[in-house]
Amino acid sequence: MSEQIQAVGRRKSAVCRLYLTPGTGKWEMNGRALGEYFPRPTLVSAIQQPFALTDTLGSFDVKAVLDGGGVSGQAGAVRLAIARALVKLDENNRKKLREFGLLTRDAREVERKKPGRAGARKRFQFSKR
Repeated sequence: MSEQIQAVGRRKSAVCRLYLTPGTGKWEMNGRALGEYFPRPTLVSAIQQPFALTDTLGSFDVKAVLDGGGVSGQAGAVRLAIARALVKLDENNRKKLREFGLLTRDAREVERKKPGRAGARKRFQFSKR
């Protein structure tokens, strides 16, 4: 089967559109290699986790279009997109990926800064006099 599987992953303000094609394990992130786009080994291993759990590492070509957010958010978005694509590919992967929490969208976002405050919740220093 040489069909392409599409999936979307989101984390913080990052969005990943992922295209999974059966192949030799080639990675392309916005036109760059995986190690080049994500230089931190911890992020690379987190991204590859869904493949490692389903024993499919190296059997798919991954093309990802990433937008918004920072390095960590984008890595989380890619991980979710890969997990969702693997479930689309084979429904038997769902139980294993769910067990490790890879199908859950991490909905935590940055809270907005409020007026009259130093940050979202931090206040300016109080002065009695």
